[in-house]
Amino acid sequence: MTAESGKGLEQSFANVADNYRGQDVDLYAVFREMRAKSPIIAEDFMSKYGVPNIAGYDPDRPTFTVFRYHDVMNVLRDAENYTSGFIAKGLGSFVDGLILTGMDGEQHKKARALLQPVFMPAVVNNWKVKVMDPIIRSEYLAQLQPQKKADLMEFGLHFPVRLIYSLIGFPDDEPELVNQYAAWALDILSGPQVNPANAAAARERAMTASKHLYDSIIERVRAVRAAGSKGDDLISRMIHAEYEGRALDDHEITTFVRSLLPAAGETTTRTFGSLMVLLLERPELLERVRQDRTLVAKAVDEVIRFEPVATFKVRQAARDLQLAGMNIPAGAMVQCIVSSANRDEEVFENSETFDIDRKMKPSFGFGFGPHTCIGQFIAKAELQVALNAVLDLFPNLRFDPEQPRPVITGAQLRGPHSVPVVWD
Repeated sequence: MTAESGKGLEQSFANVADNYRGQDVDLYAVFREMRAKSPIIAEDFMSKYGVPNIAGYDPDRPTFTVFRYHDVMNVLRDAENYTSGFIAKGLGSFVDGLILTGMDGEQHKKARALLQPVFMPAVVNNWKVKVMDPIIRSEYLAQLQPQKKADLMEFGLHFPVRLIYSLIGFPDDEPELVNQYAAWALDILSGPQVNPANAAAARERAMTASKHLYDSIIERVRAVRAAGSKGDDLISRMIHAEYEGRALDDHEITTFVRSLLPAAGETTTRTFGSLMVLLLERPELLERVRQDRTLVAKAVDEVIRFEPVATFKVRQAARDLQLAGMNIPAGAMVQCIVSSANRDEEVFENSETFDIDRKMKPSFGFGFGPHTCIGQFIAKAELQVALNAVLDLFPNLRFDPEQPRPVITGAQLRGPHSVPVVWD
């Protein structure tokens, strides 16, 4: 990785965080009050806190917001009544409308069936041992080990990008190009804006980044096809797959891959940062996990519940509906505050406590229902491998006493900006 390509990725990541961070308020206290007193409201709740709308701005479209666990679950699992196609016209407009999260019905089922095999646990577990662990240890942590101090967010930003792009089918020996692709993908995420004054410039940057990304991906797709597409990567699999009864051409594969990239690594990076902060704040728990690695997976599951990166999901009512006792007209948007639902005291005992020993129930950090994140098994595997490697290679890991304590922030895309640590 060149310094320039690394800085470009870091700047794009920071820009996305700034774009979605919203107001610095204790949202969990607000959510707690809303669950108790106003579990459903007829307003765009998150826009009040400065969070961009991925649906695209429409002042005449009514919006409703729900905060309780069961209401959120009812919306997310019912893809017939609560649809996602609007995302193709909002965030999806930056990738020609072809985005998995913005598909409904048969189109979504067929596209997901095409992509799903490469993301299944059997494939991921094999990749975890053969690819993830060696890369994380040898390419990243072994170089940091002698320094005895680091900002873990720098590692957390780069290793998921390196891993997911390898799985997709990009070359392992061109890290500077991969980091440039990842920076462009993050620039696409910054397309939606709250401030209308920034919208035109942000849209132009996002469209330019999307074009650069398309040109780079299609070149790679053509190279993989020319080489016989013999690998186990996503591009090779898509070359051999069929969609709606026919093989995919290079343009379709390129567009599918491009639509996956803006989120590739983003969630893993922020979740890793939050996981490390929550464990480092609890040294006794960190030591328990170090001594008993069966707790690693539990810690990962609990951070996804306790501090989900995406704090809310949005759906659109396909017809006139009733939700939590309120009439929802056809076409209205429904915001599901997953950060609130994940701490619903009626569902989770001691819901405001980070507790890796709790009996796990479904939570919504990776969504729920038909649109559950297709990459969740990869993200969890990456987090487990990274935490295990950090515990193996960095003895007596602790916060850097000479640096400010990290804070998990953001009204959307939550996570710490830095996690400065030292070790023996």
